[in-house]
Amino acid sequence: MQIGVQNFVTRTPPRFDTKEAERTHSLQRLAAACRIFGRRGFSEGLLGHVTVRDPELPDHFWVNPVGVAMHQVKVSHLVQVDPEGKVVCGSGMVNPVGLLLHTAVHRARPEVNAVCHAHALHASTWSSFERLLDPITQDACIFFGNQALIREPRVVRDPEAASRFAAGFGESRVAIHAGHGIFTTGQSIDEAAWWFVLMERCCEAQLMAEAAGKPTHWREEDARWLASVLGSPTFGWLSFQTLWDEIIASDPDLVD
Repeated sequence: MQIGVQNFVTRTPPRFDTKEAERTHSLQRLAAACRIFGRRGFSEGLLGHVTVRDPELPDHFWVNPVGVAMHQVKVSHLVQVDPEGKVVCGSGMVNPVGLLLHTAVHRARPEVNAVCHAHALHASTWSSFERLLDPITQDACIFFGNQALIREPRVVRDPEAASRFAAGFGESRVAIHAGHGIFTTGQSIDEAAWWFVLMERCCEAQLMAEAAGKPTHWREEDARWLASVLGSPTFGWLSFQTLWDEIIASDPDLVD
């Protein structure tokens, strides 16, 4: 079905009559986010994990399994884990370190329904500078005042370290983990995935700009205004719909 411009801008996040319908929707969007990440080259080998809360069991999460390439993930591949990271639905294996980090953030942030992380080239490279993104472009302004920089723990091996990681995330929408990469969150998987795609591009833009010279910054009041308008959960959700429309048209098997 063709979606006209007027219809597109009036799209709103869906409402569900049942938890089962909500779960089906979330898992389809989770699989789509994985495909989009894979297509954009955000994952290498077994790296990269995306989680979303289960609508009925909020302390349980769905995640893509290790061993399945991001660009090939289907709904049927996804697995559900309990608060301890044990697989309770599905047959795939999961990344234990990734789950430690994601579970800690979900536990500390009840409003966060989805968390995205992958070893995207530019985001991982930018994280080595241990700096927040600067408001040098309109896109980068979206993250102004809503980024965390997590220097320690640099390596997470146990739940205690994961809790410190989540504490370092604070209430921010996104985080730069020193020497590791970026983590993005959202009220929906759509929103979290869009922030990841956009932030990776912003990291690329700042690396390019600083290689060429000294970029100027937007004024703080203008950056804050853009962050409040273009950085809302609804805007993040709506922005992802362009990616959803494209991936479901090209990869309809992702819902299998």
